Amino acid sequence: MTRSPSALRRLPLSGLALLLAAGVATAQPAQPAATTKPAAAAAEIDPAATQALQRMRAFMSGMNTFQVKTDGSRELVLDDGQKVQLVGGADYTVRRPNGFEIKTAMGDKVRTYVYDGQKMTVYAPQLGYYAQAAAPPTIQQTLDEAYDKYGISFPLEDLFKWAERDDSTKAPITSAMVVGDATIDGTPTTQYAFRQGPVDWQVWIQKGAEPLPRKIVIVDRTDEARPAYSATLAWTVNPTLPADAFVFQPGKDAKRIQIAAAQ
Repeated sequence: MTRSPSALRRLPLSGLALLLAAGVATAQPAQPAATTKPAAAAAEIDPAATQALQRMRAFMSGMNTFQVKTDGSRELVLDDGQKVQLVGGADYTVRRPNGFEIKTAMGDKVRTYVYDGQKMTVYAPQLGYYAQAAAPPTIQQTLDEAYDKYGISFPLEDLFKWAERDDSTKAPITSAMVVGDATIDGTPTTQYAFRQGPVDWQVWIQKGAEPLPRKIVIVDRTDEARPAYSATLAWTVNPTLPADAFVFQPGKDAKRIQIAAAQ
């Protein structure tokens, strides 16, 4: 039997933004957050949960720059159903609307992605190769083109979508609940759980004046094995970035190659 891992699809890693841009407008005034185990009743929408997403999204849309370090794990499912967990993380430096540097490491794959508003660079420092391509004028357009043209997707692309004000994407919310309070890396948070389309996901939102996501868990229900992605996030809000923050500097012996189109 062939035992090749099949990666989680792009939808579970980017589908959270569908919920954030969807039916939260119908929420009623918030009720006090529950701090005990949630009731067993499913398929209900707690307005306190959807309004917490609105607050988080509103705060993130006010950040002109941000840096975030993520540490997480991602499950791959072998052809016989056995799960393999890869661990790694990503470091994001972002200037909205037209600049980012993303350094990722998951398993043995290390990549750096740089976007300067005109072109995107993909760099494999361990291999000593990089590729560049012309890019659209905004981050979101660049993310979409990277996936559509080159098959490149980024962990937690929703960090960008949460910071945008576009509410054009609509999708139904079938369940939203307040799970309770928890401490993530020493930070007080409230945990929320949602079901939307083929995705179950949870987010731990920081309490207080900076309602940032501090942990995220995403489960793909289209696969019977229920592969999951989990990450904790450490933030720097509105840092001052140098003018050349997104100027790509290849390694001394790095060689430029042609970026491969998606098959």
